[in-house]
Parts: sequence; C-alpha cells; structure tokens
Amino acid sequence: MSMATNEPSITMSTTRRSVAIVLYEGFTALDAIGPYEVLVSLPDTDVYFVADQQGPIYADTGQLALVATATWDELPHPTVVVIPGGAGTMQALAHQPLLNWLQTAAPTVEWMTSVCTGVFVLGAAGLLHGLQVTSHWTSREFIHQYCAATYTAERFIQQGNIITAAGVSAGIDMALFLAQQLSSSQTAQAIQLAIEYDPQPPFSGAGDFQQADQALIDETYTVLSKYRVKG
Repeated sequence: MSMATNEPSITMSTTRRSVAIVLYEGFTALDAIGPYEVLVSLPDTDVYFVADQQGPIYADTGQLALVATATWDELPHPTVVVIPGGAGTMQALAHQPLLNWLQTAAPTVEWMTSVCTGVFVLGAAGLLHGLQVTSHWTSREFIHQYCAATYTAERFIQQGNIITAAGVSAGIDMALFLAQQLSSSQTAQAIQLAIEYDPQPPFSGAGDFQQADQALIDETYTVLSKYRVKG
C-alpha cells in the first residue's frame, strides 16, 4: 500500500463539504462508523478517515482496522471533524500532531464533534473550556480534569459549533442531528429511514447507566476490560 508523500494528494473542492473522521490506534469502531454511515449519505459531501499516514488503523479490539485515506497535512481545513473514543484515547490526547491539526482546523471548521471518550481529545486541544459536554458514562468523573468542562448525562450536547455525544451508539444520534443542520430535516429523516435506525432494544433500560443496578454496572466494567489495543 502506498504511503502519503510530502506533497498533499487531496484536492479540496470549493463546492463540496469535507468530513474528517479521526483515526488513531485503539479507537472504537462504531464511534467512527456510526457517524460515517449517516454523513456519507449527505449530498455534496466527501468523507475522509484522517490519521498520521494513510493506511490501516486498528480499533480497540485489535480485530478490525479502518483505512485512513488522508493525513493531517492533506486535509487541514475540513468542514466537519468527528473524533471517536476508544481504549487508545489517552495516547491520542497526548499526540501533538493530532492536537496541532485540531487547533489549526478549529477557527474555520463548521462543526467540531466527538463521540464517547473522543471528548478528551477535544479537551486536550483546549476547545472545551467552560462548556457542558457528554461522553461515555464510565468516563464522566474525568471530564473536569481533562476538559475543563462540565459533564451532563445527555445523548448528545450542542454548544455553539461543538457537539459531543455519549458512548458509542450515541454517535448515530449526533450524526443525524448534524445531518439536519448541514442539509434539512427531510434529508436527515430520509437518511435515518435509509439506515433503518429505529432502536427497539430487547432489554428495556439496560442502555442507561442511571437505570442500571449495581450488578449490571459491575458486569459492564468486566465487558469493557476486555478491550485492548493491537500490539
């Protein structure tokens, strides 16, 4: 597989919006793929997976990889940024090239967004000071420390042009809201129908930590402990 050269290989269209979905080793797959499936269906939109270099980047299970199609230098001013969370988030929020890219993109980006623990990367870039944000419920106690922000238990929260989503599947809800903002309610609803997003989970209330009993919460931490970063 060919790697990116020193010269940018992506020609930015002046008539099409660009969505940059960040990849780093140890991201959670649905955090990235959920928003992708929604946003890729928008008219006049190009979606890129962005990383240090083009090529495969492994998710936190170590069993799945997505292919980065652009580098930071090749896509310096996207219209929309989506940052997934995952077991590799702590390494990502200390990765200076990523933080530099976010700080460069921030003044011109139309929407800056995160899913799950991706919020900590936005926090490390200094973009969340004083805001209300959300994330995966297991990380809520660290929001103030890493983001200088206040955690709120919502599916997603909009603060200006920043949107943060709760854990994993909440990225789909966020992306549908974003699709409405970028196009129209009709288009967003058509995308929702196209992907048949009509959640009817078999276990009522099991997806809300505020309704779960302690035994279920303890079992959830056991499930989460199985995630790892390849290598």
